[in-house]
Amino acid sequence: MRAYLLVMLIAAAVTYLATPGARWVARRTNAISAVRARDVHVQPTPRLGGLAMLLGIVVAVLLASRMPFLAGVFDEPQVFGVVGGAVIVCLLGWADDVWDLDWMTKLAGQILAAGFLAINQVQLTALPMPGGLTIPSARLSLFVTILVIVVAMNAVNFVDGLDGLAAGIVAIGGSAFFLYTYFLTQQASPADYSSFATMMTAVLVGVCLGFLPHNFYPSHIFMGDSGSMILGLVFAGAAISITSSFDPTVTDALSGAQRATIFIPLLLPLAVTLLPLLDMTMAVVRRLAAGKSPMAPDRMHLHHRMLALGHSHRRAVLILYVWTAVFAFGTAALVPWRWQVVLAWLVVAVVIALVLTLGPLRTRGRFLDDDVASGAHPVAATSSSPTVPEKETDHDRAERHTGHAGRPG
Repeated sequence: MRAYLLVMLIAAAVTYLATPGARWVARRTNAISAVRARDVHVQPTPRLGGLAMLLGIVVAVLLASRMPFLAGVFDEPQVFGVVGGAVIVCLLGWADDVWDLDWMTKLAGQILAAGFLAINQVQLTALPMPGGLTIPSARLSLFVTILVIVVAMNAVNFVDGLDGLAAGIVAIGGSAFFLYTYFLTQQASPADYSSFATMMTAVLVGVCLGFLPHNFYPSHIFMGDSGSMILGLVFAGAAISITSSFDPTVTDALSGAQRATIFIPLLLPLAVTLLPLLDMTMAVVRRLAAGKSPMAPDRMHLHHRMLALGHSHRRAVLILYVWTAVFAFGTAALVPWRWQVVLAWLVVAVVIALVLTLGPLRTRGRFLDDDVASGAHPVAATSSSPTVPEKETDHDRAERHTGHAGRPG
């Protein structure tokens, strides 16, 4: 455990120290998010936080390769595949922020990065089910792997609508997944706790924690598409790795309570991305019911609803953190505890989350008010904010295609 925590700390420290440099690069290359009428942020903000995240990943992985405890992880090409894929999507996001790539070019780049992972053995070959469910052909395996990675990258991008929201959600969900993979490795290999999935999840959580102090409201920099795609790609790579590592002969020998744990690699990623997936589904249903196109943009996404309820920007983000923790840790808790116990505590956690969301916190007092955090009233900040010429970003195009009304994270 200490080796993983050290890797996490290294990733966090490097990301934190490198983020000011990423801001400088963003300003020099005009990778700036302008303020539009439907945006939540109130002043033009640099958006190349993904560069700092990438540096944090690379440095942490390089130092991990020198640790005897993790030496076995580097015997396979999976680490090279994830780091190389992260480099590809970071450069892709940077190019998009600077030159405004069309959606087909960006999708092609995402597929290229996902394919790079697949050829380096980060590939979904079987599903974790009793007896095992092998994907029947190499071509189908490649297709499913690329699909999962691309969906994960865009899911993280979709949820990135408020300062610190995406980084915090991935840090929370990644922490739950980290504990799960570590516990699983202990059970599967008592003599060797080293694991590719556990190491990469530790790195993922580290870069999120290192970036959050710069990104939490009031944000000094957004992670941009480069950052959101990196987070989605690394998380998907770790999940695919642990999913494909199951031995059906081992899972068949587990007891009834233990057999439930084999579904966690499928359930945990869904639990972490539940908020954006739920948001997307609600948007489509809402627009179809109103006789509109499901792709029509609006300001009724989950984070907009939180603001409309009376929550400040910071309170909305923290409450969405709570919901993510409820689902992610509630799912991971199925590993050490019986499902009846988990369900009982999950009901209690959901009630608490509902009280925080709909209770008096949204209308009383000044706890975590935005003007207290920024030192100025939001309206005043808006009126005095400098402006820069707007250009259509990938989020503008996504607005037309998905209805996402957020701003680049």
